[in-house]
Amino acid sequence: MTSKILAKKIAHLTLTKKASNVLVMDLRKLTSMTDFFVVCSADTDTQVKAIADAVVERLEEDGIKVWHNEGISQLRWVLLDYVEVVVHIFQKRVRQFYNLEKLWGDAKFEQVEDTALARKHRGSPVVKKRTKA
Repeated sequence: MTSKILAKKIAHLTLTKKASNVLVMDLRKLTSMTDFFVVCSADTDTQVKAIADAVVERLEEDGIKVWHNEGISQLRWVLLDYVEVVVHIFQKRVRQFYNLEKLWGDAKFEQVEDTALARKHRGSPVVKKRTKA
């Protein structure tokens, strides 16, 4: 599985737990530390945990294990490192404070939305490309 496919799969998995403002950030031309960030927001610590658990459990079913994780004990910002893809699950106010979109403003962004129409016709979320946050 390519890193791009993995990033989009993770974005879709976050949406299964009602994540909001889901972005796939392409960092391949900016850094060698990872290829993509998947960034999403949650309303509560319970939702942050549910999103993180859904991603980890589903990818483990496919034989993909998280290399490193952080923030599981506080549940304000959980980071799941899959080496080529790093997932950031934020509570909304924490995401606003750290503003990764501005920090990595030169990256290509894809907004991923879950719509009933997309699920019905494509079986996957809608991806909208945008150049800046």
